[in-house]
Amino acid sequence: MTRPELFQTFQRMASEIAEKDFASVQEDAKIAQLGLDSLNLLELVGQMERELGVQIPDEQLVGIQTVRQLLDLVERRLQK
Repeated sequence: MTRPELFQTFQRMASEIAEKDFASVQEDAKIAQLGLDSLNLLELVGQMERELGVQIPDEQLVGIQTVRQLLDLVERRLQK
């Protein structure tokens, strides 16, 4: 999966979870400022795990603040 495809996957899933449009979101956006709280983030990560076939340990989510950081983490897990 390419980075643009991964980003589009994030935008789609985040839009479904938060019930708002994430089409204009940039990778440097802070997740908290997008209206996603910690429970939304866990739901989003769980959905990404299922759809992408990756495992992301909860402890690796600590400190994730931006969309870019989350996508970097998912990319690393996809490579394993």
